[in-house]
Amino acid sequence: MIRPLISALALALSATGCGQDHYSDCNQGKDPDRQISGCTSVIERGTRESKENRAMAYLNRGNAYGKKGAVDRAIADFDKAIEIHPNYADAYTNRGNAYDDKGEVDRAIADHTKAIALNPNDVLAYFNRGAAYQKKGEFDRAIADSDKAIALNPKFALAYFNRGSVYDDKGEVDPAIADFDKAIALNPKFAAAYHNRGVAFAKKGDKERAIADFRKTLEIDPSNQLAKNNLKALGVTP
Repeated sequence: MIRPLISALALALSATGCGQDHYSDCNQGKDPDRQISGCTSVIERGTRESKENRAMAYLNRGNAYGKKGAVDRAIADFDKAIEIHPNYADAYTNRGNAYDDKGEVDRAIADHTKAIALNPNDVLAYFNRGAAYQKKGEFDRAIADSDKAIALNPKFALAYFNRGSVYDDKGEVDPAIADFDKAIALNPKFAAAYHNRGVAFAKKGDKERAIADFRKTLEIDPSNQLAKNNLKALGVTP
């Protein structure tokens, strides 16, 4: 299961008092430490910033903490974003992901459901709730949420991949392969989709196609140990 985060959101520049670099640092999402520092500078301005800016700064800092593995600090920041902006769907979505990371799947589902109530077109909320339902073994609900994410964004390769993984968990190999096909068509460098399709082909007894997919996985991701192990299990040297 692969799950994306809502990326850094852009704060509006304040007229005075906070250097432009702090906004730039808070808005970027590549360097977590830099983002934490920039967002903290914005947050420390308090009510001199708009509610929207403060909420986004907490959201972006929470994302940065999440990337560093500081899940509790991330949740605390998402809590603050929601406290400032109670209808902030993105904050519920990302807090749901953080709860999922902690293994608190029911709380994750509750947050994604709240995000959907606030924004019925929230693709990532459906996608992430589906991933949480899969963890609980509620496969039909997981598929329904993936269906909705795909309906909202038909080019969402990850949604096809995750739905294929759920079908595979259900033992429905042909629909799983069809979804991995679609994910690969949308993203030809999607190593995990080739790998999982290879597993599905192996389950069908189609050794040649399984081997081809595991080799393709390693072509894209040479360090993929699962693909190496599966090739060895099929009697092939990686």
